[in-house]
Amino acid sequence: MINEVILVGRLTRDPDLRYTPEGKAVVNMNLAVSRSFRSHAGIIESDFVNCTVWGRTAENTANYCQKASVIGVTGRIQTRNYQNAEGKKVYVTEVVAESVRFMSSPNHQQSSKELAE
Repeated sequence: MINEVILVGRLTRDPDLRYTPEGKAVVNMNLAVSRSFRSHAGIIESDFVNCTVWGRTAENTANYCQKASVIGVTGRIQTRNYQNAEGKKVYVTEVVAESVRFMSSPNHQQSSKELAE
């Protein structure tokens, strides 16, 4: 079986770096990925994909990326479930990133825009 995902998109918020009780770094982030076609109204829509990054890659992502950064993510889709406070089973589908490539930052885009004007 093959379970591989490659996404390029823009971070919708700053990466959220936390550590597990065992001391392992983890980042949860949301990536806005534009679709490759327009809707009937002529609008290019986006999908918002939850991603989880572990270890040193998580720390680097938190240190070097921020809201609106363009990043590339390679990983796998994972579905997990848990019981919420009301006792209801909740399913979560996310991309577990194996690598993250930093493609541009909001500051870099601003500099590029200033140079073009």
